[in-house]
Amino acid sequence: MKKILYTVLTLIVGSLSSFGQGCMEPSTTTGGPQIIGYLQPEFRYEFNGENADGSSKDAASWCFRRARLGLTGTIPYDFSYYVLAEFSSFQDGPYVLDAFISYNRFKPWFRASMGQFKKPFGLELSTGCQDLYTINRSKVVEELTAPDRDLGIMLSGTTGTAKFFGLEKENIISWYLSLTNGTGRNVFDGDLSKDLVGRIVIAPTEWVSIGGSYMTGKMKNPDPTVSEKDSRMRYGADIQFKKYDFILQAEYVYGEDHGSKLIGGGCGATPELVAGDFKSNGYFVQLMYNTKWKLMPVVKYETYDPDMNLDNFNHEAFSVSTATFGLNYYANDWTRVQLNYLYKSETSSSTELINYNEVPNDMFQVQVQVKLN
Repeated sequence: MKKILYTVLTLIVGSLSSFGQGCMEPSTTTGGPQIIGYLQPEFRYEFNGENADGSSKDAASWCFRRARLGLTGTIPYDFSYYVLAEFSSFQDGPYVLDAFISYNRFKPWFRASMGQFKKPFGLELSTGCQDLYTINRSKVVEELTAPDRDLGIMLSGTTGTAKFFGLEKENIISWYLSLTNGTGRNVFDGDLSKDLVGRIVIAPTEWVSIGGSYMTGKMKNPDPTVSEKDSRMRYGADIQFKKYDFILQAEYVYGEDHGSKLIGGGCGATPELVAGDFKSNGYFVQLMYNTKWKLMPVVKYETYDPDMNLDNFNHEAFSVSTATFGLNYYANDWTRVQLNYLYKSETSSSTELINYNEVPNDMFQVQVQVKLN
């Protein structure tokens, strides 16, 4: 059990410190090419209610959430490379997901990476897909960080073994700064506007870390007759506690969009562009406990309001809250089974039950994961 707990916590710390831009990292430092990747077959049962004639609208299906394969390694003496492809047709694969080259001479204080990578924004997005405690990322994270991957340059670093304020812990401060196209993965940018993303994490002890993130950018309006560029801004704060086999995580994200907004697109999916001005926000809180039987119960609550300017009853983009009840089984360091039940609740300003926005859309999911390294 201690080995499983150590593996889980190490993966979390790794995602917060020096390796935020890729889903996976090499397990050896020998310098040679190493195959990385993971498979995530999944079963979903959707509770969609009934048709007018009383027949069921429920749906059940097997699918591949993700099927990823890649290569990583180092080149003497200061460079490393990383490439990861998505092959799942349910994610519109195959395509290049991550691909970047890093200069590591001044690690851990400074590292520079160029290519395509995940944006360094927030706690949950910085956590690799294969290390998430729930099968799905929070809706607020998927919506307000889209596109989650982009082409550009990232600078990052940590304080390493340096001691501050008498603290003995390593990597007390971690920082990230990226400048990217703002157009998403595998898309050429045709103008000078770029996205700027920054993140800092302070971890004064082994059991607590506090993070803050900010993003700003401009892009062409989808209407060719509009000359003024659209803009987006995001900021977020997160905190994590790890003590006595408990793990508690919480994150808040706020966003403003002027001209257009991307919705959806989490974890490799293609986001949809909608026109308009929006203010959006949301948060999640989740609690996990490592038992001695390699089982981890998970409870998560999240809420997301995609348009704070509009009334929850008079428009379709009403606020949605989801409670996730899960159980994770870690068979070994490479294999994991996750069970999730999602109870979704849509809010409404209406006091009349007949006009309430609640819709049948709960879901039960089972996912099996195998990592290749």
